[in-house]
Amino acid sequence: MALVSIKDMLNKARKEKYCVGAFDASTLEMAQKIIEAAEEKKSPVIIMGLTPDLQGDMLDYWITCLRRMAERASVPVCLHLDHATDMAFLKKCVDSGFTSVMYDASVYPLKENIRLTKEAVEYAHAHGVTVEAELGHVGDGIVSGELKADEDYDNPDDYLTNPDEMKQFIDETGVDCLAVAVGTSHGVYVHTPKLHFDRLDELNRISSIPMVMHGGSGTPDDQIKEAIQRGICKLNIYSEILSAYYGELKKKLEESGTLAIWVSKANEKSLAALKQVVLEKIDLVGSANKA
Repeated sequence: MALVSIKDMLNKARKEKYCVGAFDASTLEMAQKIIEAAEEKKSPVIIMGLTPDLQGDMLDYWITCLRRMAERASVPVCLHLDHATDMAFLKKCVDSGFTSVMYDASVYPLKENIRLTKEAVEYAHAHGVTVEAELGHVGDGIVSGELKADEDYDNPDDYLTNPDEMKQFIDETGVDCLAVAVGTSHGVYVHTPKLHFDRLDELNRISSIPMVMHGGSGTPDDQIKEAIQRGICKLNIYSEILSAYYGELKKKLEESGTLAIWVSKANEKSLAALKQVVLEKIDLVGSANKA
């Protein structure tokens, strides 16, 4: 099945009130298992690339292989650049063959966020690529293996999306979908997750485009289901698949008693665990049998 844009994929999800899982894939094997899970569930899927994984020649290798895998898949696949903050790199990814990109200028004041996002949208749209942006700021829990003092972590409640800014942002940028801050955090939660459904309802009434939730890992299932009913159409997931992968890899290495193991053997249970998480998340967000 052909590669698809995030706009077409999420507009369908919004109309039918389900959500599409978006999974970061740092290796080709991870991407393969994500696609396998989507095919088994007959679900559309979004595979995301992370800037740290795409440096140097890795960008060409990653996108070339992922496009081939996506084109061979029996379900719709969107290849999405996750959280770009460097405009030059975003444009390079557009030129390289991504079908969707995210430009994240959420740390800036509204006026600058609009200006930068508009520049990304104009470039991407001219090349047939769709764009996600962020309004408000989804804070960070534990990411990249970096531990901090408790008081140095973001409090998600401090950066919620302002409904008064939403229409202006969408109208002036022309963005295709929008990540909103309603209480989630990236990475592993430090604070107890509590979504602000009253805020999400207000944003959904205003928004003319699909809304996205970052920080899907660790958010309770009941809150995710409620968020989907209130307008969330794309859910980003990474930490949970990493945890499943590394947990099984750690057990395999501890049990083996030697490091002289074929990589394929060491990865068997790790990749199976990752795939199981993807299968469960597809069921959770309601995208099974929506391909």
